[in-house]
Amino acid sequence: MVPRPCLFFIMTLAWLLLVSFAPVVLSQNTNNTLLWGPYRPNLYFGLRPRIPQSLMTGLMWFGTNDYNSIARTRHACDQGDKLDSYTWTEYDPREGGVQVLKDGENNIKITTEFLKVPGGAHGGSWAARVKGEPLKSELPSKISTIFYFGLEGLGSLYMETDEDDNGIDGPIKFTGSTPDLDDFTIRVVDAPDNQAVTDGPHADKFRERIGKTHYVGRPVPQGDVWQAKEHILQALIERAREVIAPYREAPPEPSFILQLPDDVYTSSNLFAIQKSFDGPFQFDVFFESASAKQKLSSSTLNQGIPAFLESYGQRFRKIFPPPSDYPSEQHSKLEDFSKAITSNLAGGVGYFYGNSIVDRKFSYEWDEDDESPYNKEDGSEPGAKLTEPKALLTATPSRSFFPRGFYWDEGFHLLHIGQWDNDFSLEILKSWIDMIDDDGWVAREQILGEEARSKVPSEFQTQVPNYANPPTLTMAVTAFIQRLKGVSSFPSNEDLGMNMGVDLGAQVPLTATTPDAGSQYLQDPDLALSFLKSIYTPLKRHYDWFRRTQRGHIKQYARKARSRTEGYRWRGRSELHVLTSGMDDYPRGPPHAGELHLDLISWMAFFTRTMKDISGFIGENDDEITFGEIEKAILDNIEDLHWNEEEQMYCDLNVNEEDESYHVCHKGYLSLFPFLLSLLPPSSPHLGAILDLLRDPEHLWSPFGLRSLSASHPEFGKGENYWKGPIWLQMNYLALSSLYKTYTVQEGPYQSKAKEIYKELRKNIVDNVIKEYERTGYVWEQYDAVTGEGRRSHPFTGWTSLAALILAEKY
Repeated sequence: MVPRPCLFFIMTLAWLLLVSFAPVVLSQNTNNTLLWGPYRPNLYFGLRPRIPQSLMTGLMWFGTNDYNSIARTRHACDQGDKLDSYTWTEYDPREGGVQVLKDGENNIKITTEFLKVPGGAHGGSWAARVKGEPLKSELPSKISTIFYFGLEGLGSLYMETDEDDNGIDGPIKFTGSTPDLDDFTIRVVDAPDNQAVTDGPHADKFRERIGKTHYVGRPVPQGDVWQAKEHILQALIERAREVIAPYREAPPEPSFILQLPDDVYTSSNLFAIQKSFDGPFQFDVFFESASAKQKLSSSTLNQGIPAFLESYGQRFRKIFPPPSDYPSEQHSKLEDFSKAITSNLAGGVGYFYGNSIVDRKFSYEWDEDDESPYNKEDGSEPGAKLTEPKALLTATPSRSFFPRGFYWDEGFHLLHIGQWDNDFSLEILKSWIDMIDDDGWVAREQILGEEARSKVPSEFQTQVPNYANPPTLTMAVTAFIQRLKGVSSFPSNEDLGMNMGVDLGAQVPLTATTPDAGSQYLQDPDLALSFLKSIYTPLKRHYDWFRRTQRGHIKQYARKARSRTEGYRWRGRSELHVLTSGMDDYPRGPPHAGELHLDLISWMAFFTRTMKDISGFIGENDDEITFGEIEKAILDNIEDLHWNEEEQMYCDLNVNEEDESYHVCHKGYLSLFPFLLSLLPPSSPHLGAILDLLRDPEHLWSPFGLRSLSASHPEFGKGENYWKGPIWLQMNYLALSSLYKTYTVQEGPYQSKAKEIYKELRKNIVDNVIKEYERTGYVWEQYDAVTGEGRRSHPFTGWTSLAALILAEKY
């Protein structure tokens, strides 16, 4: 019998919950609604289930105004395509959503609509609609679209519609089966008003093929479906070369030539459907799970999309209410902005499966100390090696530039996703927790499989098991516990706009989903407790790994501190970069085994506090006491080791040629870390100096947000200029969160000043991000420290989407 990992997991989970928590069993529909999704976020529109090897789909398009546009076929999100914008305008991971892509070069606005239809025993069905209209009605808009289906792993996929050498009129039907999805049907159906290009040079010679759907079927090797674009275009171009040969002097209309060959090879597991249009167009794709016993039609989308949009809008306004400090006439604009970046974050969640590259023996000379378990002789050969394949569900920082999992980013992603769908954020968090190995390590970049590696320069593909990253996953745990404590104030189903009152038998997908499906772990204490217990052991192993592998030296350099053990140093730095810190080129001292890093010890204090909270919550009282003692020791050492009285700031430590310890002080984000993570009490004598530094326009303060490095620093804006001035939204979010939750609400000598800074900083950040979004169509990875203009990767709806939380004051 072939294993069915995803179905087995769902059935096992259901059974365990029945046995252990009979009154609070999650509905089968809740699990079903999260199986399918646009889990190929690196594509403009790519659907797949959360199954390691299964069915995958993708959308491609190119212009047919000329023969050159096919070389710029759209498929994978690429900044080089220079789309005007693309974003999910509304997206819910359990329901589906709407995405708008504006391609000015081809004068086309493409809208993709996706609706899940729960039912049956194999993850449900779904319906997708692809429609287009000219961006400028006065200009031609001739487009060819290709929608494909590729099957990997065990199973079969067949084209049921009779083949025709000249293309097909009417719907096209496929049938297939896999161990996990069981039997299914796929249908592709045109809207009645679509128009093809019918006139042009030599039109009479191609009359039999004009206006028809063209197709191709090819067998591709296992693990190669991700290269569908290359396989499909190869078949198209080979035919085009043959057909165009007699017309070299006067080529026909491009849409007559640039067509798939209308043939299917034996054992094909990749099928593509091509449609060419002149002006507005629309076609639907229906995936019907046989066990659901429900036939979908255009009414599924005609009814479902408006119902979804209405429901989504109501729920969004409850969870992210309009800000009272902005004029009411701006609320609609602000809501559209927040919806888009929230939706593109959720729509950017991907499911990845594959092996990764790990080198367990590599280290820089300053990391070759006896305390690292990875430098011991264990009989293994040095060098990079492929691991066993693993699966990961994760949000992605940027669909175009960073379409994979990043540890440093993911904690921030989950803060936002958790506000919208608590339980979905927990599924993602659990997927990351499952990546923690037996030693307690998890790779800071999850580059799983060849498709993921194709987007990463070779020098960055190898992961090293003594390299860390800021432990931001702990922020997601802390946020979950915070939501649990405030659950009594959680909105009702009616408040959330999920009670739509639609007949369950109608073809409107949303009705089959449990209204409170995204908050069941908040509504039931037993489920919440079981989840926290399930992650506690691996998270504690991960914590111990941090303390063991990232520990720094204190007594070796005669440093005075109340604790002789709580000092930390990032491993894996180079001469000019500390990539493991997340702040790559931020100024540091020279590499040395005696370095101590302020940001890392601050993260360890935060990590320890989180572990203390979890252990207390689940009744691990001895651990809670131990974590409390460690937390105090770390906080004491931050003061003893890292505070520089002369500079009035917190600093890194290094060691000079005489083996004497000294402070390395560079005013910027690094200096703020004890404040950013709310480690300082409001009465701290150092808080005033930090707030002064933060608010000083000569240093970090700007009209657009806090700069990463002081404007007065000699390296400001120099070199790569990645963390040497540019404004990063997640760091500003940490500052605002700290102010909002701690320093503006707790009594202290700087409470009034904290309130003033919070109000100004929040407005500066929000206004600039929205201004740039309206100007460029995107949110960006970072913002210029001088002009506020968006810089580097876009769309960057990873942690830059935190602007929606800032606007709604959700910290």
